[in-house]
Amino acid sequence: MPVLTARTRAPLKRRVDHWHSTKDFYRLRPDRCCRQLSVLCVTIAVLLETTAMAMALPAPSYYELLHQAETTAPRLLESRANIGIAEGLADQAGALPNPTGGILFENFGGGQTPLNGFSPQQATISLSQPIEWGGKRGARISAGEAELSAAQARDRQALTAFGYDLALAYAGAEAAKAKVRLYEDASQAAAQDLSGTQAQVDAGRQAAVRAKQANAAYLAAQSDLENARADADLALARLSVLVAAPQSFTDVVPSLLPLSDSLKSPFVVPPKTFPAVAVAEAERNAALGKLDIEKTRAIPDLTATLGVRRLQGDRETVLVGGISLPIPLFDQNGGNISAAGSQVAAADARLLAARAAAETGWRAALLQASAASAKFTAAKSAEAAAAEAYGLTRTGYESGKTSLLDLLNARRVVTDARLRLLDARVARITAQAVLARLAGNVPFGDAP
Repeated sequence: MPVLTARTRAPLKRRVDHWHSTKDFYRLRPDRCCRQLSVLCVTIAVLLETTAMAMALPAPSYYELLHQAETTAPRLLESRANIGIAEGLADQAGALPNPTGGILFENFGGGQTPLNGFSPQQATISLSQPIEWGGKRGARISAGEAELSAAQARDRQALTAFGYDLALAYAGAEAAKAKVRLYEDASQAAAQDLSGTQAQVDAGRQAAVRAKQANAAYLAAQSDLENARADADLALARLSVLVAAPQSFTDVVPSLLPLSDSLKSPFVVPPKTFPAVAVAEAERNAALGKLDIEKTRAIPDLTATLGVRRLQGDRETVLVGGISLPIPLFDQNGGNISAAGSQVAAADARLLAARAAAETGWRAALLQASAASAKFTAAKSAEAAAAEAYGLTRTGYESGKTSLLDLLNARRVVTDARLRLLDARVARITAQAVLARLAGNVPFGDAP
């Protein structure tokens, strides 16, 4: 056991005294501890709020987001890449076949005289060039151009389809945030009703059951508010994924729903060519190009050979040449021609289906647009009437002329009317976006 000397006892005593003094200080000064804990909590709260604000990413307007998405959206990037693929294949289609060079040695292991049974050593250097005929190169070039046209048609369709999806996602996010604000107002009104009803119950002017009814209405409004917030977060997340945003958006700029008040009547003249029909026609032309290629492949290609031969024994050089031609005895490319013909038949069927679907979809979209316009007009009038009725009922309740049940019913009616008006705005935006997509235009792409 170590022995404590005077030299080692003094530092230990100082540590013990310091510990006791510190403990007594904090034990005797609890306010100092509370202040330090309060400062720490406030600092943490500020840091958390700052971090949350830094992570918040409100979405730009629909038009700005549409412009940005042309270089960030995976769907559009893939479509641009497909055009690059078609351009590369179209360039390659016009390339000529490469020549083949060769060198041939004969009798390199034999003797130099005819007495040993071998001819003198010979070396031949040759160059062979395949000669395409029967329109092979022209068929490849035409097919490559048709594939490029099909890729460009699909890219235009992809852009309009993306604009349509973006318009619906953005309008949905706007509507979801609007519902949050609507339910916040409803929850605040329910809280005011609960406070007023409780005051009347305490004053003996209302039965206790009225306070419970008002409380139930307030809790229902809170539940609707939480559901609306969850729906808004989901809508914003979907919008973020669509444009490949680095993080989920937290809010949107009202840019589409306000247009529902100023949208013009839908145009009734169908476009000259629907985008889906243009794609089907381009794919049919590409299938015809492939059929032409397979037909030309049944024609054998010539191969011309030209070379020089060195005769070692005679020390002379001679010119050699020749032409070779495959004999199409067993393979006449019949299976590939038949398959390509079936692809053309399938493309014809898809073209007919695309035309029928486009015409039917256009007529249905016109009806949907007209119905959405009528629904919006009716919903707007109903919302104004419900809001006026709610205001009168609330005034009557505060003056004791109407009952709590009348007030709760009026507030429920006005909330439902505002929700229907919001749905009517979304329906009108959706109908206009459908017409634009069917016509081959980016929805609302011409707006600032």
